Amino acid sequence: DFLAEVYRSLAVLDGAILVISAKDGVQAQTRILFHALRKMNIPTVIFINKIDQAGVDLQSVVQSVRDKLSADIIIKQTVSLSPEIVLEENTDIEAWDAVIENNDKLLEKYIAGEPISREKLVREEQRRVQDASLFPVYYGSAKKGLGIQPLMDAVTGLFQPIGEQGSAALCGSVFKVEYTDCGQRRVYLRLYSGTLRLRDTVALAGREKLKITEMRIPSKGEIVRTDTAYPGEIVI
Repeated sequence: DFLAEVYRSLAVLDGAILVISAKDGVQAQTRILFHALRKMNIPTVIFINKIDQAGVDLQSVVQSVRDKLSADIIIKQTVSLSPEIVLEENTDIEAWDAVIENNDKLLEKYIAGEPISREKLVREEQRRVQDASLFPVYYGSAKKGLGIQPLMDAVTGLFQPIGEQGSAALCGSVFKVEYTDCGQRRVYLRLYSGTLRLRDTVALAGREKLKITEMRIPSKGEIVRTDTAYPGEIVI
């Protein structure tokens, strides 16, 4: 049941951030989620969280990621934990090994000692992340806000949302249905195209028709009422 719900929910994502505790490393649940993401070809960024906790061994955590999840990772930052935590962009060319070695043209240049532009490296990184064959690794502490901005920048640059198709035919995917204590059905929908409006009547997979009597969307950490939903949005 857990796996079935995971697959239904993951199916509506443009990309995922897989969070791993720097203290606990890769757990069984982490492996289940990661392999589900790979099976569904969902672009994934790995975020090693809680680096501010005492006694963390980041090298060990990264090695466990390589051994238990995938060797196709690219470490995006260097980390200094003492005397204070400092995160910096990883500018070492060796950090790009996973990108270079899987592209014949880049590999030829690298072996020949020819310079490779950052633009070409970034473009190849983006392509492979979108193919779910490369997984950037970022560090931070969500509790303290460390490393969050670089992570958000990566999500913005690497994940490609669906195009705006507001004038196209209405199309969406229901990934969850639940009932309130009052017996009211609550449907979770990812809208792919078209515009959904309050009081619209829509067909569900060619079977029953459903009249929209109430709509809510996630907004800034809250669930708020709305009269209109657009492509790319999660609608309740």
